[in-house]
Amino acid sequence: MNVRQWCRDLGMGARFAVTGGREGWVRMLLTAVGVGLGVALLLLTTALPNVLTARHQREEARQDLTYNAAVPPRGENTVLVGTTDTEWHSRDIRGRLLEPEGARAPLPPGVGRFPAKGEMVVSPALKELLSSDGGKLLRERLPFRITGTIGEPGLIGPHELAYYAGAEGLKVAKDSSRVVRLTAFGDPHPTTERTDPVLILMTLVVFVALLTPVAVFIAAAVRFGGERRDRRLAALRLVGSDSRMTRRIAAGEALAGSLLGLAVGTVFFLIGRQAAGSVEVRGESFFPSYLDPSPALAALVAVAVPAAAVLVTLFAMRGVVVEPLGVVRTAKQARRRLWWRLLLPLAGLAMLYPMIGQGRSHGDFNQYLVTGGVLLVLVGVTALLPWLVEAFVTRLGAGSVSWQLAVRRLQLSSGTAARMVNGIAVAVAGAIALQMLFAGLEGQYTKDTGRDPHRASMEVDLSDRSRLPQAAAELARTKGVRASVALSHGGLGDKRRDPGTTASLTVGDCAALRELVRLPSCRDGDVFVLPSTADDAATRAFMRPGRHGFIDSTYSGERGREIPWTVPAHLRQVTARKDSLRSDVTGLLLTPSALPAGAGSTLYHEVFVRLDLSVPYADEYVRNTAARVDRLASAWRWTTTVQSDQYASLRTGLFLGAVCVLALIGASLLVSQLEQLRERRKLLSSLLAFGTRRRTLGLSVLWQTAVPIALGLLLAAAVGLTLGAVLLKLAATPVSVDWASVLSLTGAGAAVVLAVTVLSLPPLMRMMRPEGLRTE
Repeated sequence: MNVRQWCRDLGMGARFAVTGGREGWVRMLLTAVGVGLGVALLLLTTALPNVLTARHQREEARQDLTYNAAVPPRGENTVLVGTTDTEWHSRDIRGRLLEPEGARAPLPPGVGRFPAKGEMVVSPALKELLSSDGGKLLRERLPFRITGTIGEPGLIGPHELAYYAGAEGLKVAKDSSRVVRLTAFGDPHPTTERTDPVLILMTLVVFVALLTPVAVFIAAAVRFGGERRDRRLAALRLVGSDSRMTRRIAAGEALAGSLLGLAVGTVFFLIGRQAAGSVEVRGESFFPSYLDPSPALAALVAVAVPAAAVLVTLFAMRGVVVEPLGVVRTAKQARRRLWWRLLLPLAGLAMLYPMIGQGRSHGDFNQYLVTGGVLLVLVGVTALLPWLVEAFVTRLGAGSVSWQLAVRRLQLSSGTAARMVNGIAVAVAGAIALQMLFAGLEGQYTKDTGRDPHRASMEVDLSDRSRLPQAAAELARTKGVRASVALSHGGLGDKRRDPGTTASLTVGDCAALRELVRLPSCRDGDVFVLPSTADDAATRAFMRPGRHGFIDSTYSGERGREIPWTVPAHLRQVTARKDSLRSDVTGLLLTPSALPAGAGSTLYHEVFVRLDLSVPYADEYVRNTAARVDRLASAWRWTTTVQSDQYASLRTGLFLGAVCVLALIGASLLVSQLEQLRERRKLLSSLLAFGTRRRTLGLSVLWQTAVPIALGLLLAAAVGLTLGAVLLKLAATPVSVDWASVLSLTGAGAAVVLAVTVLSLPPLMRMMRPEGLRTE
């Protein structure tokens, strides 16, 4: 067979699809919509690398943290930048104060000119928030006049909250990164950290698990209208075409539908790309310009989808005998064999087996083995489900009329029923495996902060050390605050420069120190010692009465105040409270009068706040007070744990992908269900004409959907649990199952199918009219 004959037959099939009248156009449109939904999601996936790259580049371009780099001298090309980040109802607000020091001072990306003192330029989302009725408290915290908006190059997303405000009198402190001097924005020396191998493993599994259902949906979509198509092909056999030519013509019809699906998918993607700018999920948003697919990956999709349509059709036609007098499909078929269907998941597990126990201590995972192994296990669901459905429905017996109609339909076409729910079964299996993997590894990316939110609700770190008394008093009077505790901490070295032994200093009044340790008695001027079991002999000896030291010693490259101080003779030893406000306090504890003159400016000052949680927005009142007392102060809520940013971002990506796949599941199932009902329109009308009740026919459709989906979800749960356990073994993590999540994911899949069934009932009622018996 030459290539010219292949092209001629494929072209003939494409012409049949286009010129097949109303029936042909409806079938082709349904195929195009089904394929298009999958193509749109594939194009979105090919754009993800560019999304991550674009966001990273935007973040790098506006970088203004120097990370202890040398401070450049003041000049005509320098600008002072103060960090004033804050929160609003758990949403981060990026804030900066700008003070240009010369005519050639660099502007941050997205800003056309420097705002004057009392002015600010804001992101569009922050401008909208400040102008809303609910932004009153935030307007008190940002008492600047809005004179412009930040352009897209200065933001990482359309919903980001950010502002740049003008300032005067900013000062660069040697031991603080809150005010820095820059000659240019952006990180001139970006560092590349070694990526965690387990995070790479999780990323690979996320992509494979989310994309496999898409491929399954596309493969199912190109087979829409298969029964009617095969009956039409019998006419071609009657006029002289052989079986091979018939298959190629059928492949040509599928090719036409897939090509139209590519066009429809591109339109869907462009619509979704434009709508992405108005969507925010878990605090993440994206500009439409980020969603530019990689040209190479987009070309791969454009080639792979039509090729898959042809291959799937040719493979499906192997089980159908198209003869000149009809299609041999309804005859009793040979029982499906199980042994070769088990080979796919077993081969996948065999590919994953060599990496069991590798974890993050044995280098990177083999990406090809991980991708291939997970893919084969999930594709194994599509191979096992038809056998499971057939084996189950052949054993079903008597029941109500609706049940018998459904069972007989399933017995005659169990493959069609399995194909309809294959995608959702694969999606649920992948989701269960991912949930197990993320839940099992969550503890490794979640650290205990050592802070007790019951002891302090918030912490306010001050930049201006002279304002500690004012800040403590103002915060104590703030609405929603029960109590405030002011503490300072610093260091004591045994030498002026580069000390060999150091001890920590904690300064606070008697009431504040009692929040940390048990004090028998206390008055201003007292000094206490709290030795730690981790202190070595030299440190314990250094904290004895009469020892001389220096507060704020000088280190290489960092000039200190070098204030001399002698440990007093009336030193008393104390023990820490079990519920100490800070679990890391050790060393010397001083009341304010015991601190030598001038040493207060060398310390770091913090105010701990206990909130009355019954007062709405109590934390926002605290942030307003902190900003009023010290514009550069940072106020943040205490939490018991903190999670890795990379892990949290990956989990957010998983959530976004799962939402997209779930939407695709629902839309594709609905299209598939409508196609199944359309092919059975004449049969349904005939049954209604013979007296079958509409309710009986509706229930039969429900049973036809419920039985395969129940079997599919059971199989998905088994495969998902197995795959999840293997992935946890790969990450060298104990296997555990969150049964609540497994049940919720399975229930979500069932809910999607139920919703699709309900949405298909109105078309079903319309198809059961007598007009369905008409023929042309």
